[in-house]
Amino acid sequence: MTEEAAWSALLTELDRWAVAGRRLDLWLRDDDAIVPSGQLDRLVGLAERFTIPVLLASIPMLAQEVLARRLETAPLLLPCQHGVWHRNHAPPGEKKSEFGLHRPLPDILAEVATGRERLSKLFGSRLLPVFVPPWNRIHPDIAAELPRLGFTGLSCFRKFALGPAGGPRLVNTDLDLIDWHHGRVGRQHSELLAEMVRLLAARRADPEPVQSFGLLLHHHDHDSTAWDALTILLTRLAGHAAVAFANPHTLVCNQATKVHAATGLD
Repeated sequence: MTEEAAWSALLTELDRWAVAGRRLDLWLRDDDAIVPSGQLDRLVGLAERFTIPVLLASIPMLAQEVLARRLETAPLLLPCQHGVWHRNHAPPGEKKSEFGLHRPLPDILAEVATGRERLSKLFGSRLLPVFVPPWNRIHPDIAAELPRLGFTGLSCFRKFALGPAGGPRLVNTDLDLIDWHHGRVGRQHSELLAEMVRLLAARRADPEPVQSFGLLLHHHDHDSTAWDALTILLTRLAGHAAVAFANPHTLVCNQATKVHAATGLD
């Protein structure tokens, strides 16, 4: 499928959402923030251009004070906790995970609390009570304990679900802009668009579809292909009748207000 055909298919699918009276809350999550950079400045510029807040997942024990100072002049970047050290504790042969049950649960929870305390000192009241596990993996037993540590939100990727014991409000991301298996490069636009169409068509067929749709970003790793894909996607979807640019605070914390590209922050 050519890129233009892929765009046509996506816009057609969104038109179907509009006809059905459904709205897609498009939101952004960016992982691994620890220091300011030219790449971070580019993310800030996009957020300001489209008036779209970004959930900025910051690694507690690696984040530096200069990041907190930079965010003071970037109100659309909303910091939250991204693991603790971003270290893999899974044994060889298993998928990477910092928050599997590979260590005693009390030790894990104490480490999470330590990370949250450090980010609170860095970001103050701007820190959202949202937990983002590295590699989007967390054992359900650990997720169930997050509310008593002060977290009201949890964000992973697409198919992750809470266990029987529950946990914070879960809002997953849905589409990753990076191809991690072929050199950490931006995915081709036609491939991204085709995947988005498939996901949205499946949701439209669901009588109770999830309205939010999260784009997963890693500004530090973005090449020109990834930046172009993000910019073009936001440009072409801004103002579509079925799309609202959403504030992660609303979706994950259920406190703030929705934002639209045309009107700006409420």
